[in-house]
Amino acid sequence: MLLLAVKYKNISLNFTALSSICPTVTAVLSLDREVMLRWVLLALLFGVCASGGEQKNKKVKPQSLSRGWGDDISWVKTYEEGLSEMVTSNKPLMVIHHLDECPFSQALKKAFVAKKPIQKMAKEDFIMVNLVEETEDPNMAPDGHYVPRILFIDPSMTVRRDIAGKYNNRLYTYQPEDMDLLAKNMKKAKRLLLHTEL
Repeated sequence: MLLLAVKYKNISLNFTALSSICPTVTAVLSLDREVMLRWVLLALLFGVCASGGEQKNKKVKPQSLSRGWGDDISWVKTYEEGLSEMVTSNKPLMVIHHLDECPFSQALKKAFVAKKPIQKMAKEDFIMVNLVEETEDPNMAPDGHYVPRILFIDPSMTVRRDIAGKYNNRLYTYQPEDMDLLAKNMKKAKRLLLHTEL
């Protein structure tokens, strides 16, 4: 209350010089203190309500499980869910480790989405999960924790270390220009699954 009264006095002091120029200011300054305080509180209440209404109208889009890696693909939520679904479906699991703010992950995501054969295989032949957090499974980082990296797991729950990219220092990473190699490795993962079924 004291704070508003002080502000009220400051406002009247600031506008006293203008009262001779503007009759509205003179009328406002002549209001008694209690009426002025009510108008100030009403204006504050109106401002709060108006700003709250604007925020309600802004709809926040929930992030889909695809996180931009392909909306037509059926993604599982967690690594554990992927393992479970992999066993029941008898399809290999493809795990993409990435970070939303990583420029290398963003570039790979763009190339991954643009390559139609990869999108088709991911949709039809794999259980897909993309993770922005590390898993508890130490097998998911055979050569270290880095992003982006893509690993394949077969239905016997084996991380396929033999299906790797072309870089010696980061075996399971792919660059945007490596999409043909990724497609080849996806076919290899499918082929290995067929051989384990026979």
